[in-house]
Amino acid sequence: MSSFNNSYLKTDRRSSMAERRPSNLSNYNKPFINIPQLACLELPPPDYTPDNCDVLIIGTGLVESILAAALAWQGSNVLHIDSNPYYGDTNSTLTIDQIKDWVKNNTSLGYKNFKNARLYIPRPTQLISKNYGIDLNQKLLFCKSDLLSLLLKSRVFKYLEFQSLSQFHTFENDNFEKIINSKQQIFVNNTLPLKIKRNLMKFLKFIINNNSNNIWFPYKKKPISLFLKEVFHLETAQINEFIFAIGLCFSSNLNTPEALQRIKRYIISFDVYGNFPVLYTKYGGPGEVSQGFCRSAAVAGTTYKLNTSLVAYDPIKKMAKLSDDSLITINEKIVISPTQIPNFLEEYQPKQKYEVSRLITIVNSDCKEWMAENESACVVVFPENSLPSFNKYAVQVVIMGEGSEIVPKNQCAWFLSTIERGSKGKIDLESALSCLEQNLLRESKFNADDIGMEYIGIGNGNGMGYEMYNSLKLGSSLMNFVPEEKLTYLLKFYFTQKTSVPPFGVVNPKIFNEGENEHDNIIFNSMPSSELSYDGVVTEAKVLYEKITGSDDDFFDIDFEDENENENEFGGNDYEYNSVLDDNAEMDEFYLDQDEY
Repeated sequence: MSSFNNSYLKTDRRSSMAERRPSNLSNYNKPFINIPQLACLELPPPDYTPDNCDVLIIGTGLVESILAAALAWQGSNVLHIDSNPYYGDTNSTLTIDQIKDWVKNNTSLGYKNFKNARLYIPRPTQLISKNYGIDLNQKLLFCKSDLLSLLLKSRVFKYLEFQSLSQFHTFENDNFEKIINSKQQIFVNNTLPLKIKRNLMKFLKFIINNNSNNIWFPYKKKPISLFLKEVFHLETAQINEFIFAIGLCFSSNLNTPEALQRIKRYIISFDVYGNFPVLYTKYGGPGEVSQGFCRSAAVAGTTYKLNTSLVAYDPIKKMAKLSDDSLITINEKIVISPTQIPNFLEEYQPKQKYEVSRLITIVNSDCKEWMAENESACVVVFPENSLPSFNKYAVQVVIMGEGSEIVPKNQCAWFLSTIERGSKGKIDLESALSCLEQNLLRESKFNADDIGMEYIGIGNGNGMGYEMYNSLKLGSSLMNFVPEEKLTYLLKFYFTQKTSVPPFGVVNPKIFNEGENEHDNIIFNSMPSSELSYDGVVTEAKVLYEKITGSDDDFFDIDFEDENENENEFGGNDYEYNSVLDDNAEMDEFYLDQDEY
């Protein structure tokens, strides 16, 4: 029996979306939407490969999956393969056993452009593999974004289940504070000086209206931190909140126009569906969304094969040979994920000259201290120079609890990331992890086993700061705090990911022209960016679509037949959303020179 069939028979996997039957459709009175089955999940792998196809897409990452669905719905004959035994590629949502295999095979085909993978599991018997769904590339979905508009327009959202996230915290003066996110919170906050309140109100009004280009234009090439300080006279605490928590920037040196766009992204997303700015998908992040678009592509006729890779290609005959010995004529283009480029094509791939350092941990705590009531996730950011490691760039942390369905009850997954390179990036991540641990231990009362981890002091702080209305107060300074116990870590997973997308930007279309010579009908895609949101994903898919078809005018330009076409809501377990995004309300994208960063 082939390894392909073995992968299908393997039982230690997480249930697919079709098997879970998402509860966000449970309130609908009309028939349940048809959810297609996929090879190696609900269905056995196909025992055939077509003799020809218009487009061969290699890798089932998010961008590739959106592209496959867009092409298939416009009539292209698409063959979509992946060298892995699961969907998602660079955006995979993995079980514990799959993470173990991923680390062991980090340098083999399917794991290229990742490096320095390290995995630490101190109590392996306490982890039931399929109870976990850990994203390689965690992301959040803003309520006003082009991806959410596309999920609605394409009806892919019906394959998914969404939860809200409202809690964003910044770390300053050895303390976490919940951010101000509305005029109401500014108005009722009795601890903020009147002058600061006025300045905050003026800035929020400026962001929402955004009609005064003459205000920011003199700062077009200047850092956002300078603009906020000199024009709106904001204090350091508020500046850090707007730049690092609301804007999710890695650096205060980001140019003012780009940073203002990121801040506005948060502000206009707030209160679209409720008292929160972002959503996330249950059971996993980009891996679940990728699988949703794969299902859409399957409905439109795309053929899927896992455990299959490209082993040879004749550019004259346009003949591709796959690892199952199939020979396929490619009528138009081949699109290849950077993780699955065969050795004979490596020299043509775009340069992946940026890096993202990632640290994923699973802890034996529900971390409810950091989350809003009825929510199971939050975001914590460590601004530049806020850590004892003197971090040059911010460290971003997404915390997911049991309600996200990626970990069991009373556990949490922490996803830490930074654009700092090399060993310094790992030091910054470990320093942020230490701060998270000590704050949690200080505010929580639970039994934890001592696993002999080294205590890392976090330095001195003056304990100052300001109290927010309805804020989460995690105590005063950590200056004199010495934990009496240690947090139980069930897993630590560190790796470095390369990317050709610069921080704060979206993919530059020029990279798809690199390497074009005798392989002019092969397109090399880029690795996921360091961006915590999904911004840029749809733009990249459109660029690839235009590269193949000549125009993106008909990108998902189709009226999907929907038995529930009059429905105006989608939801999750705890919330019912009574409004729908305007499908045309897409975020403006911006391009950065690849050498600017």
